[in-house]
Formats: sequence, structure tokens, C-alpha cells
Amino acid sequence: MHKDDKMTPNERLMAFMTGKPMDRLLAMPVVCSMSGLALGMTHKEKRSTALNEAKAQIACYERFGNDLTIVEYGLHGVGAALGSVMSDPEDAVPAIIKYAIDDLNDVDKLDMSKLKLENDEAFQLHIDAAKIIIEKIGNEVPTGVLISGPFTAAASIYKVENLLRATRKNPEKLHELIKFCTEGLKMIYREFIKAGCIILLCDPIASGTILHRKQYLDFVLPYTIDLMKDIHDANGTVCYHICGDTTSIVGDMVKSGCDMISVDNRVDLAYTKEVIGDKVPILGNVDPVEVMYLGNTDDVDSAVKTCLQKAYDSPTGYILASGCDLSGDIPLENIDQFMASARKYGKWPLDPKNFS
Repeated sequence: MHKDDKMTPNERLMAFMTGKPMDRLLAMPVVCSMSGLALGMTHKEKRSTALNEAKAQIACYERFGNDLTIVEYGLHGVGAALGSVMSDPEDAVPAIIKYAIDDLNDVDKLDMSKLKLENDEAFQLHIDAAKIIIEKIGNEVPTGVLISGPFTAAASIYKVENLLRATRKNPEKLHELIKFCTEGLKMIYREFIKAGCIILLCDPIASGTILHRKQYLDFVLPYTIDLMKDIHDANGTVCYHICGDTTSIVGDMVKSGCDMISVDNRVDLAYTKEVIGDKVPILGNVDPVEVMYLGNTDDVDSAVKTCLQKAYDSPTGYILASGCDLSGDIPLENIDQFMASARKYGKWPLDPKNFS
């Protein structure tokens, strides 16, 4: 437990979920991609072994006292397992350089067995990392897995531009691909749930910045509803995040059946609270780039204060979080400040005078 806290993250989360007092509000900077920095590792070093991934997360928790550790199955894991070719940069997240299929009519050739745990070394690595983290510090802090939603999984198999074109030109085959991804993700999610992870379902290609609301309702929401039901059937918990501007669909997102919704910094927290605050807890939404990466500690302090001003009284609860994954060579002192500001302004019971 962090020296400046009076409860462990597990105790704090349990109090949050049951409506009991806490020492401070929950604070979850998404320390996933950048976690190796806490040990001076490059991203390549961090992702090279399960032990390195686990050590990086443990080091972040020991330094920051953040309320969630995160393993990184990632947004491209499904595509990589099925044959998409990835780059291998030293200090960045790998990117797709060749897609598993070039023709949507080849969806029938995709082999679901390649997504199984026993057939996918990268999947095994992340499961093992989760198990190490949970064994070492699981008595104090929950562990989540950052993993794609169905539409983004499809975009890891078939080029994004072509995928978007197919919503108009070849919707039937596109639905087949998304259905395939949904069934594969069910299998993958269940393994992480069995290991003890919370599901952090991230579907950035479904963003309102990219799709119209009708496309979201046709090609994303039905499959997400199906996934959420399967997660709950497996006794899992899920936080649903879509990057970018989801203002037009945040009310639809809650219909997925998720347990929590995380919103990007492009979405106003006050608006989100008004639309869905009485339905699910809200996470958000300190800007991960302009504030956390490019800003200084004063900027971080101000951003945390603003988030609390807007959402502290959300009816079903509010969790302070970054608007998305923290990546790149982010100043670690900004994450220190994120947590320090959470402890300062979020001291329980919350008093608006502290952040007015």
C-alpha cells in the first residue's frame, strides 16, 4: 500500500462498489504502454517477457499507488494471432504492417483455433504476466487487461480504410468478420477472467470521430452487447472505453450492459454525467497527451481539479482516470502529480470546497 494512502486499492474498490466510505476517490491513470519507464525499460524490453511486463506494472504500483494494474493483450492481438504482420519498434507500441486478409471475401479462411491460448504465444505471455502480478500484489490491487472490442479486432485483421468502406459496399461480409471476432474475443476474455482480470474493453475504431451513430448501432453495439453478456456469464467485470469523441453515442454505449464507462478527454464529463451518470459509474478524463505527456505538474493538478468539479457527484459514482492509455516517454512526475492531486482533492468525504 502506498505510504500516503490508508486503504489498499482492493479495499477502496470494494467500498466504492458497495457505497461505503473510502479514504479517497479511486484514481486510475492508465499506466499500460508506458509502464516500462518505471524500471528504465524500453517498450520492446517490457513486452518481451511475461516477467518484464509484470515487473513494470508492479513498479508502477509501488511508485504511484494507482488503483489498477494493467496487462496489455492490446488492440492488435487478434489480428497478430491470425497472421497480421507487426512491426517491432524499440520504444513504441507495435503497428500492423501487413493485414491477415486483403479481401473481405476471405473471412471464411480465418482459423479460430489460432486464437486459442495454447496456440498463441503472445496470449500466453500476457496471461502469465497477469498471473505474476496477481500472485505478487493481487491481495492489494486489482488487475485489468486492456483488450480490443469487436470492431477494432476486425480492424486488426482487415485494413481500416477498407473496413469502413465495407460498411456501405459489403456489409454482409463485414458482419461475418465482426461476428467471427466476437466469438474469438469471448474465448480470449474468458481466459483472462479465469486468471482474475477485469476486462478493459477498448474499441477505438468504433469512435464517433470515425463512425456515424447509425454505423455504431449497426456494426458495433449488437456485438458488444453479446460480448458483455458473455463476460457476465463468466462472472467477469468490464469497463467499456471508446477513444475520441463519443458524445453522440455515450447514451448508446451504456445499453451494452457494461459495468463502467470510460470517456476520452474529448467528451465533456458534465455532459456524460447528465446522460449516463445515473446508470453506470464514469471514468475519466484527464487529457493523456496535452496534459499528461506535454504538460507540467501544474497542468496535471488543474486538470484533475477540473474533472472532480464536473463529475464528483455523479449519481452512481466517479473514478478519476486518464482519458486513454498513457504512452510514449511520459514524465513520471506527471503521474506522481496525478495521484497526489487525487489524494489532495479526492480526500473522503469529498468536499467541493477543496476543488472549487
